[in-house]
Amino acid sequence: MDTQTVTKKGLLFDTTLCIGCGACYGACKERNKLPRTNENFLRDNLSADTFTVVNRRNNRFVRRMCMHCNEPTCVSVCPVGALVKSEQGPVSYDASKCMGCRYCVQACPFGVPQYEWDDPITPRVRKCDLCRDRVAAGLATACATVCPTGATKFGNRDELTAEAEARIRANPGRYVNHVYGVAEVGGTSVLLLSDVPFATLGYRTDLLQAPLPHLTWNVLHKLPTVVSIGGVLMSGIWWITKRREEVKKAEREAHSTEKGTN
Repeated sequence: MDTQTVTKKGLLFDTTLCIGCGACYGACKERNKLPRTNENFLRDNLSADTFTVVNRRNNRFVRRMCMHCNEPTCVSVCPVGALVKSEQGPVSYDASKCMGCRYCVQACPFGVPQYEWDDPITPRVRKCDLCRDRVAAGLATACATVCPTGATKFGNRDELTAEAEARIRANPGRYVNHVYGVAEVGGTSVLLLSDVPFATLGYRTDLLQAPLPHLTWNVLHKLPTVVSIGGVLMSGIWWITKRREEVKKAEREAHSTEKGTN
């Protein structure tokens, strides 16, 4: 039987080309139906209502968003499979499976996932999903589509890596000799180029090159009993929470029916 190879997609963000127009910020808001969260988008921060930001650092404009790791720690720590990594690259979230443990928030090395603290009823974890529906349909992400300078470029990850390395070779005095995201935490779907040290732009430079889930599993596999019991307990908590929601819903419906018959 023939097997079809899935091409991994990604983004290349070149800080030397970004003019801070905020088009990507606005496109993300529109695509995800997110409300305005700051009058000055350059001063906005990641939140449950903001999935990407453009900030000014070291006299440059830089983007921050989910990096969509090749082997995401958030996915590996989720006990109920609410977070999933697709073969094409996007890391997406299924609110219907989430039990609200927020392990993903704590585990992300880039501090990206945000929790809806203001929603006491059905809080969700929120973050960029790399426009998964658009990518699945063969389209570029919304942010890349509207970028007027090509600072954010969508494409095949391998091709974007090759292009980034070619830019460095062609302009050795312009760029730092490193493509951020090629090796960090095992690689990410979002790649970065800069003409100044990445640390001065707010990007973490203390990350290991090994995928973090591998390091986690090296510890956890030595404690199979603890892991198994923990998984059972977490699943039980999730089931109880869901069951309570179903009971409350049934009670509300029964109450409404009773009022209607009186």
